[in-house]
Amino acid sequence: MDVGDSPLLPDSILYEIFLYLDHVDVLSVGLVCRQWHAVARDEFLWKELFYRYYRVSREVPRHPAAVSWYEDFQRLYDTIPCVEVQTLTEHNDQVLHLSFSHTGYLFASCSKDCTVKIWNNELAISLLHSSNMKLYNWSYTQFSQFNSDDTLLLVSGVFVGPRNCSSGEIAVISLDNFTLLSRVRNKPYDVFGCWLNETNLISGNLHRIGHITSCSVLWLNNAFQGVESENVNVVKRLFKIQNLNTSTIRTVMVADCSRYDAPDLLLDYKEQLAAAAAPYQVFDLGSDSEEEEAKPKQKGMPEPVAQASPDSGSGTAEDGLQQFLDDILEGRVMPVMSESELETKVAELLARNRTKPPELTQLPTEASNKKKYLIFTTGCLTYSPHQIGIKQILPHQMTTAGPVLGEERRSDEFFDSLDHVIDIHGHIIGMGLSPDHRYLYVNSRSWPRDCVISDPMQPPPIAEEIDLHVFDLKTMKEVKRALRSHRAYTPNDECFFIFLDVSRDFVASGAEDHHGYIWDRHYNICLAKLQHDDVVNSVAFSPIEQELLLTASDDTTIKVWRSPRTVRIHHARKPKPRKLLFSWLLNQQS
Repeated sequence: MDVGDSPLLPDSILYEIFLYLDHVDVLSVGLVCRQWHAVARDEFLWKELFYRYYRVSREVPRHPAAVSWYEDFQRLYDTIPCVEVQTLTEHNDQVLHLSFSHTGYLFASCSKDCTVKIWNNELAISLLHSSNMKLYNWSYTQFSQFNSDDTLLLVSGVFVGPRNCSSGEIAVISLDNFTLLSRVRNKPYDVFGCWLNETNLISGNLHRIGHITSCSVLWLNNAFQGVESENVNVVKRLFKIQNLNTSTIRTVMVADCSRYDAPDLLLDYKEQLAAAAAPYQVFDLGSDSEEEEAKPKQKGMPEPVAQASPDSGSGTAEDGLQQFLDDILEGRVMPVMSESELETKVAELLARNRTKPPELTQLPTEASNKKKYLIFTTGCLTYSPHQIGIKQILPHQMTTAGPVLGEERRSDEFFDSLDHVIDIHGHIIGMGLSPDHRYLYVNSRSWPRDCVISDPMQPPPIAEEIDLHVFDLKTMKEVKRALRSHRAYTPNDECFFIFLDVSRDFVASGAEDHHGYIWDRHYNICLAKLQHDDVVNSVAFSPIEQELLLTASDDTTIKVWRSPRTVRIHHARKPKPRKLLFSWLLNQQS
């Protein structure tokens, strides 16, 4: 970008420049104005100003895509979508979720008014279609997602069943003519659901086993059930996972591992330098090398769940259970266990040899490059979601063809194990993937340090400050420190999901403090607060233009935000024709 075409800098930035130049004994402020081109090209000046103005640690290098410090400074103050340009008021109740199509031409909104609305994303956004889901006994719509070729829209909502019992349901809407193609039950409703590929979606079901023990079953469903159900399978069981201590699986999403090879932005600074030194480097997708196995386990990042082999000589689960019951009867279990602790212990012992071990990572092949991860919230201590479960989906599992109950398994393989578990030590209230699917961003409200959970029905109190964690799905480790600024106030039993979104350079989130927030992914700094009149439930970047952001709120509105740069371009005044020639003629006549 030509420096001469740069917009005027804010007064606060100019003040910082003058202070700094004064400090280094530049002759005068007038000199700055007359020699702006020279100043703008002074890398040392802009580097110092950048660190001071944005309060970034000097250990943080410049953004890898930036050509100069001046360009990066300009990016952070001129390309943030922080200017409100439009307010959409077509919803008449709380707006809960926003999602863009992959082309960015459309977006969808879900609301407590029980409609899903589809919008044209033009310079002036307009409503294209509205579907009222009350016709299907829904209470409200809560989530939507476009499939990969933008021909179908998945809509998730809360369904009112017999005796006014609430459950979840997923509807698939054709974007050609806005007809309803299929409906799938989804339990619990905050599983939300997601697309696995163009025509198959994932839903959940929950089966109670005991008072605090249950089993979550994740199903693969064909979107065209009514059309194809007479000839082929339209549903297949993917996984069956045991839940302890009133926990359940919620908030499912799919990460495409094949996209790790070309990340949009590496968040590890050392990895950035290595990539810059070797521009043709290909990142290894595997994580099972002997060298990696020998590395110490990172705090808060458990290894893949290990399962005892049925053929091991350490005794069967039945022997362990019998010994445990004998110890109880003879008073050898001290202190005396509560009813819930007893149920959990028995469930763990019963499942020990009835759980299928994790799949071994395949050798690099064309098939393994198509590997995907199923990611969801879960737990093991209480009902509030405090862990992230990750399960690999293999290529042969990505179709509904084959047995309805999934692939053949031994009779003792009743449950599926998780490949990775990430413990957050707090209540998870939001998750989102980076566009390249390399990084997982997680909103959570932390528990008190060293808290002990003795009753699964009484989780610890949660902090008002929201932590935004970042996890590298290639290494399964947390990177960078947690982002902060946004807040939430509801207690555990009233806590709700606050959706976040990630673009190439930015991450945004809603909050209960009536604001949306934007951070820079590289520098880990908060850049903007976006005002609403009530809780901000969801945010969404345009996938093709990160300088466009939408926010949805309990105040029933959707606000459209653009960057200062985009606003100048879109609202530039047409130059008025000069009157020099006319004035010259008048002067000649006189």
